[in-house]
Amino acid sequence: MTNENDSVLVFEYFTASGEKDKCIISEAEALVFALLDDLADIQKDLVINKSYENALEGFENVNPIFIEGDVVDWLADNASQFDKAIFISAENNNNLYNITKILEENNVKTYTSTAEACFISSDKYESYEALYNIVPQPRSFRFKIDPKGYWKRAIENLHEKWQAEDPLTNLKIIIKPLMGVDCEDIVVIENIEDLTLDLDKIFKPGSRVIVQEFIEGTDVSVSLLSDGKTAVPISLNEQFVQLKDDKGTYLGGKLPFENKYKDEAFEIAKKAVEAIDGLKGFVGVDLIINADEKDIYSVYLLEINSRFTTPYVGLKEVANFNIGKSIVDLIDGEINIDDIDVSLDGEVEFKKSGDNLEIRRI
Repeated sequence: MTNENDSVLVFEYFTASGEKDKCIISEAEALVFALLDDLADIQKDLVINKSYENALEGFENVNPIFIEGDVVDWLADNASQFDKAIFISAENNNNLYNITKILEENNVKTYTSTAEACFISSDKYESYEALYNIVPQPRSFRFKIDPKGYWKRAIENLHEKWQAEDPLTNLKIIIKPLMGVDCEDIVVIENIEDLTLDLDKIFKPGSRVIVQEFIEGTDVSVSLLSDGKTAVPISLNEQFVQLKDDKGTYLGGKLPFENKYKDEAFEIAKKAVEAIDGLKGFVGVDLIINADEKDIYSVYLLEINSRFTTPYVGLKEVANFNIGKSIVDLIDGEINIDDIDVSLDGEVEFKKSGDNLEIRRI
């Protein structure tokens, strides 16, 4: 290991821990390798599983630290040896929050969001409450899954209340894990009678879920950079989401996505990120462009991802600036956020095909 002031600790949760989850590993690999390329001019201590020993050829200024086992456990023992860190992790099992907390407790400077910001944005209901009356959001409520099924009756009562507020529509609801990612275990209930289906196999007793009104429309996200106070939107991204058998699957996306509500989406995403203290670095905001033009709002915010998201890999192909290096310079105070030229040159599509993530210019 190195302990030089100019060296930055870099890692991605899945590639460091050696977890080969087929649903996410291709994205994880693409993200960490894109970040290594962006930070080519910076000395890096890279924590990565030993299985990637032969995959680092061609990357510059990399001091590999090969581990076997969970990177969270490794960090608990070793984080104090480093001064700075930039990393990639999803919210699964609260990993994003836990990792950030460990780094902060060891006085490691991070180029990602604070632990508190990660906690708020990881918990879909916490972020809903934090942004209540700030940006448009679907009506939402959280429930704990009890073993006797009382939660189903509670959701039926909530649906009845919401339906009474909007009697002219057939109100659909969507149920999600409170801290899920990539459409994980999303269930759409088109008729409230379907709530009696065997959902207990998806939502285990003791787990917590968020229930929202289902907004029909186009799934999009906004990628932003933030210095912790001011956020700048980079691109509007179309998201390919498949709803099948009442479940959602994330299949990739396209960017930049031209849409007449782009400016509105940018404004909502920017306002949301700036409203939660501590969101910094690369941030993704998921929204839906409402299909009902008679509704009050054209764009609704769904959730905030206080981390690198898959569009980063696509943006790297078309951005006229180095995103990863800009984040480091931004947090270090070497540049101002207004000095970054966030223009894009071209379009890119990224699709999940089987176990692979395919990226191509279009």
